[in-house]
Amino acid sequence: MNAPLGARILVIDDEPQIRKLLKVTLQAHQYELHECGDGEEGVIQSSVIHPDLIILDLGLPGMSGMEVLRRIREWSQVPIIVLTAKDQEADKIAALDEGADDYVTKPFGMGELLARLRVALRHVAKTTDEPILRFGSLTMDLAQRQVELDGAVVKLTPTEYEMLKILASNAGKIITQRQLLQQVWGGQHHESDSHYLRIYISHLRKKLNEDPARPKYIQTEPGIGYRFLPLSE
Repeated sequence: MNAPLGARILVIDDEPQIRKLLKVTLQAHQYELHECGDGEEGVIQSSVIHPDLIILDLGLPGMSGMEVLRRIREWSQVPIIVLTAKDQEADKIAALDEGADDYVTKPFGMGELLARLRVALRHVAKTTDEPILRFGSLTMDLAQRQVELDGAVVKLTPTEYEMLKILASNAGKIITQRQLLQQVWGGQHHESDSHYLRIYISHLRKKLNEDPARPKYIQTEPGIGYRFLPLSE
């Protein structure tokens, strides 16, 4: 399943060269492109054109990219891929915690950005009330709280199931350590408790017959969190 042709993309970036590069490339891939060079205009445009996806530079002058992200998230769940400068890991984590779907580090390859874009659009296209998630030989029945691998039931503890459900329901998106801790354990755990995550992720991988060095389902984003890998379709 490919991303829908003509998907409307809004680029919010103050660098004309970046906007020009994205315009040429995305239009060549049949996307409808809209662009603006500052945060305030980006917020306005997002409410006017209702894009299918936003590419947002965090290093904007004036209204920061983080503030743009917060403003848009007040009313919209549109997929947002943020562009960050190299080695700004704290900004990546903060953006993901604020609701960004993914990030790409500048300078970036267009192949990588296009792949992240397709995954984000596929995730939106799949967002339905369907209670069954399928990823190749792995199936999750959310109504029955049952997981099967190759037709056999996988026995998970309640915590393991919750972690897998959060990751699989957001396939392709990075879920930060903070987000996982809050969603699974609530306010009683803090980011310093990330060792809990490593233990449970290790248990999940064993039960899914996964090699941590070559993950099929759960990929570690070092220092940031985890991403459930959507299988190629």
